[in-house]
Amino acid sequence: MRPRRFIYDRLYFAFTFAAVAIAVVPLVAILGDVAYKGFAAINVDFFTKLPPPPCFLGSKCAPGGMGDAIQGTLLLVAQSSAIGIPIGIISGIYVTQYGERNWYGSSIRFLGDVLAGIPSIVTGVLVYELVVIPLHGYSVIAGSVALGSIMIPIVSNTSAEALNAVPNSLREASHALGVRNWRIALLMVRVAKRSIATACLLAIARITGETAPLLLSAGISELWYAGQGHPIASLTYYIFYYATSPYNNWKTLAWGSALILIVIVMGINLAVRVATRTKKFYS
Repeated sequence: MRPRRFIYDRLYFAFTFAAVAIAVVPLVAILGDVAYKGFAAINVDFFTKLPPPPCFLGSKCAPGGMGDAIQGTLLLVAQSSAIGIPIGIISGIYVTQYGERNWYGSSIRFLGDVLAGIPSIVTGVLVYELVVIPLHGYSVIAGSVALGSIMIPIVSNTSAEALNAVPNSLREASHALGVRNWRIALLMVRVAKRSIATACLLAIARITGETAPLLLSAGISELWYAGQGHPIASLTYYIFYYATSPYNNWKTLAWGSALILIVIVMGINLAVRVATRTKKFYS
């Protein structure tokens, strides 16, 4: 009986190792290819200059970079986070602390689940109708609203699950001591702060790679930031446009932009790991 269990154990281990290898090998191949082709575009000009005019292989190319796209991406992510994170956390707190037994809280939870599954292009079309047309043009405001709207259901649903994971005995003890509901909510947030931070960072990582809603909200620009009411550049748009162009210098910049975007997203995920890391104690 013992050898049979030993064989099953080794067999399951082999299957698990093979599944991990199947998942990791394509990921490493993609990262390696992007790093190899994108590293050639990384220099000081890449971060400080505007995109260059197109040129073919063999001709003399003017220097240029993606400074405006990096600036625009960081600005859009920052403003979208200022919109989506507070609203998402507050709605998650309400659903958990106040909306468990009423139709309004159930409706919020249901709408959050629906919004989380809606394609981002639909959000872009909605923002185009509600923001872009009334403002008579694409703008940073519209792009921030579009990306912030995508963040809200992600942060809300994940925050609600994090708060539900807090032991109910803590709530019961607080109620027994006569603590007010808003103070109990703050206590729950403090206990689940690591999970809530994970939700926020993952939502930021999600919107960093969005392209479709920005095309219908933030628009297209080849200049530096000119104000909240003007279009703005983004890395995702340049990757989409330059990668399909016939010009070699633009394709190189597209690979470099993809590398920078991967570094940003990986940095955010690494921050998630660090923020949610817990100390282990051994006796």
